[in-house]
Amino acid sequence: MLIAWDDRGLVPAVAQDATTGAVLMVAWMNAEALARTRATGEAHFFSRSRQALWRKGETSGNVLAVRDIRVDCDGDVLLLACDPTGPACHTGKPSCFYRDLDGREDDGPRGAPAAVLDRLARTIDARRAATADASYTRALLDAGMPEILAKIAEEHGELAAELGAGGAHAIVHETADLLYHVLVGLAARGVPVADVWAEIERRFGQSGHAEKAARRRE
Repeated sequence: MLIAWDDRGLVPAVAQDATTGAVLMVAWMNAEALARTRATGEAHFFSRSRQALWRKGETSGNVLAVRDIRVDCDGDVLLLACDPTGPACHTGKPSCFYRDLDGREDDGPRGAPAAVLDRLARTIDARRAATADASYTRALLDAGMPEILAKIAEEHGELAAELGAGGAHAIVHETADLLYHVLVGLAARGVPVADVWAEIERRFGQSGHAEKAARRRE
């Protein structure tokens, strides 16, 4: 095996959000923890303080579903690409790295810049529990699909106008508005935004002409 275990039979494992790339947590693995992770698809680690194996989320329910495991060039660090089912940190924060060196707190690393759309999609979903008078998103969801479609059409028209002759700032502003309303529409239909990313990923390496022709035959 490629792994360079230390003298205790351990290796550090970095858990990363498979969608956003944000670092969630760091823990230790021994050979048994790695074997169980591979066998179950859920992250298992080794506690140095308790000298025992533990499954992430065994008490909180916030498990880490592992998509992929990578080993670094020296073999002494593992990288786990995970789908978290809840906060990765025992404090309730999404990531254990929620503080900067001056002690200021936030929700942790943001991940890749484009992952802001995943954060927005999660926020939209969370707004379902808000009161309509306090949340534009909730009011839009409560209004139903006709209103959502009208807003998407409105924002599409405004973006098209700016792309034709507008300045860069206006184009960025209208693009953000359109993306937001499209994500509200996906939430209203219960379509995960991750499914859209998967479809885009599927199309890489495929001719756009061929992809469109295939859709016409379906």
